[in-house]
Amino acid sequence: MSDLAQQTCVPCRGGVPPLDDAAIASLLAQLGPGWRVVERPDAKHGTVKVLTCTYKSDDFAGAMRAATRIAALAEEQQHHPDLHVSWGRLVVDIWTHKIGGLTESDFIFAAKSDLAVR
Repeated sequence: MSDLAQQTCVPCRGGVPPLDDAAIASLLAQLGPGWRVVERPDAKHGTVKVLTCTYKSDDFAGAMRAATRIAALAEEQQHHPDLHVSWGRLVVDIWTHKIGGLTESDFIFAAKSDLAVR
């Protein structure tokens, strides 16, 4: 189990900068192989870095069960990802909207998501 998965997400109050590339690389190396960082356009922040992973399942119901487990985790941790459910897959996108980038809590939540789904 990742050390990250044993930590608790800390709500972002704003006023802190997003993680830099070196910190992102270090934390990403601690996650499962399915996670990657992508850049996406955002109306409020311009371009943002997003932590993303696609979980596969055998059918739509399996993808929904995974989404439900992550939703429960999100409520527990007070850290809410974007979930995209389709037949046989769940895409989880995590980033801290308040600061327009990634924080350590995003990586903690990713590690916890792996435990919840796998």
